[in-house]
Amino acid sequence: MTEATATLAKPAPAAPLSIAALQAKLDESPFSAFLGLTVIAADAAREEITIRAPFRPELERGAGTRQWHGGPIASVIDTVGDFALIMLIGRGLPTINFRVDYLRPAIGADLVVTARVRRNGRSVGVSDVDVFDERGTLLAIGRASYATQDKN
Repeated sequence: MTEATATLAKPAPAAPLSIAALQAKLDESPFSAFLGLTVIAADAAREEITIRAPFRPELERGAGTRQWHGGPIASVIDTVGDFALIMLIGRGLPTINFRVDYLRPAIGADLVVTARVRRNGRSVGVSDVDVFDERGTLLAIGRASYATQDKN
């Protein structure tokens, strides 16, 4: 390998993080801890993670409506998309961009959120995220991109 190709080579991947290690990383963030996020499945071979977000009155769109506010849903999408890549890379990644399509209201139910890695590139990673209620109804979808290049 020449010096030029060595600088272009993607570093060897870290060992995928376990559910316990992913949960510990989630719990390190005060915001993720506030949201009460729990890793319920992580499959590095499929590049997929599923996280539960419990409904709480503090996350309501309007007092007493039991309807999730869109902001916390967007935050959960960003976090779960990030953690799909964190599972593979082993460290936190800054968000470059993300979008959300809200398909129907989330009312009084925990969210079950699954992210799949679409690209785990040298400088950019992309995750697709599906948000379901506990009955399996699709409520929202998102796509996010993250900076994967290690600046250290």
